[in-house]
Amino acid sequence: MAEIIVVTSGKGGVGKTTTSASLACGLARRGHKVAVIDFDVGLRNLDLIMGCERRVVYDFVNVVNGESTLKQSMIKDKRFDNLYVLAASQTRDKDALTMEGVEKVLKEMADEGFDYIVCDSPAGIEKGAYLAMYFSDQAVVVVNPEVSSVRDSDRILGLLSSKTRRAENGERVKEHLLLTRYSPKRVETGEMLSVGDVEEILGLKTIGVIPESGDVLNASNKGEPVILDTESDASQAYDDAVARLLGDTRPMRFTTVEKKGFFSKMFGG
Repeated sequence: MAEIIVVTSGKGGVGKTTTSASLACGLARRGHKVAVIDFDVGLRNLDLIMGCERRVVYDFVNVVNGESTLKQSMIKDKRFDNLYVLAASQTRDKDALTMEGVEKVLKEMADEGFDYIVCDSPAGIEKGAYLAMYFSDQAVVVVNPEVSSVRDSDRILGLLSSKTRRAENGERVKEHLLLTRYSPKRVETGEMLSVGDVEEILGLKTIGVIPESGDVLNASNKGEPVILDTESDASQAYDDAVARLLGDTRPMRFTTVEKKGFFSKMFGG
């Protein structure tokens, strides 16, 4: 049975698509068969970050409308044989997706033997975001450690607990917190909320803390999910998050200011 994971947030620009791409690659790298779907109809970005934008012929809406088959529309990743991308449409509006159509596509993916289906949600609470979360088994709530992002995510948690198929069946979507653009220095100076602050406000456990890093933008511009840049702190943080998602225990890194050693202080390193 496929596990459906929605990557969601209340606010735009917090790193959902970067997270979706990295989680999908991380799961595939561990041998799981993974599909990642872009639910952001009209504003697609997932194919750019995955580096397959020139290979998009048919999209998610084409499959929903029966204009193409799932096999025609899914793009096989060049790096992993067990990873597939289903792009969003750039030319349709948000109402192009329907509950029945999304359910049909997800069921067909499950029948194709996918272990994980990662749903890259648009920001906010409009129709695409609602459909992305409705069928989910787990949710990764992506938050920047600042007040407006946290407040908007609180609204998303309300929807996850009341407006999903699991909620209708008296069950819960398993929720995880993922903090992005985290800067321990700014936390120390009081400019940014700490991991503990955000956990307390939202009542969620943190699955990953992604440090503020230029590597994320560089990777996106190259069409390469940042998790594949193994030298990067952001890559290692995403890899830790994937491990925790699969039930492994790992210490939380990149949450404290690195203390300079004696020689660094002496020589200004």
